[in-house]
Amino acid sequence: MDLILWRHAEAEDGAPDIARELTDKGHRQADQMARWLKARLPKHTQILVSHATRAQQTAHALTSQFETSPEIGPGASRSALLAAARWPDHGGAVLLVGHQPTLGQVAAWLLSGSAAEWSIKKGALWWFTQRSADEHVVLRAALSPDLV
Repeated sequence: MDLILWRHAEAEDGAPDIARELTDKGHRQADQMARWLKARLPKHTQILVSHATRAQQTAHALTSQFETSPEIGPGASRSALLAAARWPDHGGAVLLVGHQPTLGQVAAWLLSGSAAEWSIKKGALWWFTQRSADEHVVLRAALSPDLV
């Protein structure tokens, strides 16, 4: 299974939190990462996106073919994200567009097997692969928009 964690791009400050939109820089970040992903995503990748406006706008840079998943919204737990992705049993590729600190917690858990607070930059993605239950998780890519 491939699991790709994509943190929403830079968003405006303000309230309500769920309605914050991307800044101009955020739109550029989302476009940069979307170009990189379009060239590499496996066909039939399932895309799950937080219901927050900034996550929806980030995903729209890639495609309009995604599923909105409140289970991966702001404040979601690590276990909720992994359950939504059906990790590690999905069998295909899943892209989650979500939020900190949960994405960093998922990354830490996948690579270290321990709970930790890791930071994923705005607009960045981390791509993990696990081919079978008895194999180690492999980090295939960790990119921020300024590197693509």
